[in-house]
Amino acid sequence: MDQPLTHPLHTIQKERAIIFILASLQFLHVLDFVIMMPLGPVFMESFKIDAAAFGLLVSSYSISAGVFGLLGALFLDSFDRKLSLLVLFFGLSFGTFLCAFADTYLFLLIARIIAGGFGGMIGATVLSIIGDIIPVFRRGTATGVVMGSFSVASVVGVPFGLELADRFGWHFPFLSLGIAGFLILPFAYHLLPSIRYHLDSDVRVKQSQLKSLVEVLFKKSHFAPFLFMVFLMFGGFTVIPFLSPFLVSNVGLTIKQIPYIYFFGGLATFFTSRYIGKLADRFGKFFIYQIITLIAILPVIMVVTMTKTSLPVVLAITTVFMIFVSGRMVPAFAMVTSAVEPRIRGSFMSVNSAIQQIASGAASYVAGLIVVQNSEKVFENYELVGMISVFSLLFSIYLAKKIKIAG
Repeated sequence: MDQPLTHPLHTIQKERAIIFILASLQFLHVLDFVIMMPLGPVFMESFKIDAAAFGLLVSSYSISAGVFGLLGALFLDSFDRKLSLLVLFFGLSFGTFLCAFADTYLFLLIARIIAGGFGGMIGATVLSIIGDIIPVFRRGTATGVVMGSFSVASVVGVPFGLELADRFGWHFPFLSLGIAGFLILPFAYHLLPSIRYHLDSDVRVKQSQLKSLVEVLFKKSHFAPFLFMVFLMFGGFTVIPFLSPFLVSNVGLTIKQIPYIYFFGGLATFFTSRYIGKLADRFGKFFIYQIITLIAILPVIMVVTMTKTSLPVVLAITTVFMIFVSGRMVPAFAMVTSAVEPRIRGSFMSVNSAIQQIASGAASYVAGLIVVQNSEKVFENYELVGMISVFSLLFSIYLAKKIKIAG
């Protein structure tokens, strides 16, 4: 039976402190990834690499996160979740710190692989902690607050990375993030309680971690959440990776105007994510996911069919796009987190995170095969990518209906 921790400190006030520190860790984790995006031209100039090499630099993080996420499923449920999270975040901070001192492309690539290996398991551990200690009727709100860190990272990441890189060189953003990661660890140690409910003898089945992983992978009730995660990623990551170049080449924006897209979109989703979480708790996770996803279809179509458009109109469309496409994640993750028993939640969320990383990479790759630039450097077939996104959005609703709450 899925229960919160029964401890004198387990109060609303204590929950808020825990959610705050989890959101802070998640913010730094996400910012560590998104800060790479605006620095593409800087890396290409510094290391004299082409777009394909930069793509490898970015994807190495996701690939490493997916691979190590699967490995993490073998041991994450064997330890106190607090200890697991602190060790993983230390590894992420160390990898990010190495990036700051990279003087060659290979060094930076290895540092990103290290950061991704640890960072890929942080999201799964954070969601496992929420599932373990936050009651199911407040879990949507808690998930919304933590997921809001994605919005803050989008708002801060693009202008922050560009500004610091412009003033002090591209090493400085990574140095700042590494230091911030090490500084927040003592606060996390102090604020997070020991989380061992999944280790209690009365709820834990004694078996090898390999058998636990096999159980996670092949348990029939897990098929729907895993497949749901694939289409959840395809619903957004077929369109998102090419959004910025499409807006520049086809819509007429300048490169300097692109940060406005992420600033206003991220700022809006920071507030709407939490509100969507509260709606999910009040009216039901599946019902809210269904509504948000259906609404998301319209801005997806508007984005992929845009032609030459003024900046204010583009900002309005892309902001609505980000609100609803990212807003789906809040009830989605709340449903997925509740679909597994506490004793194997860490392993389940690690596998789920790995699937998420691999699916997002696959979605980007498929989109890259479809979208092409003509002789005038204008992107073609972006609307076909939008059709894949719309199909994925609709099919994800069908799969979401199949997800059942464990216990």
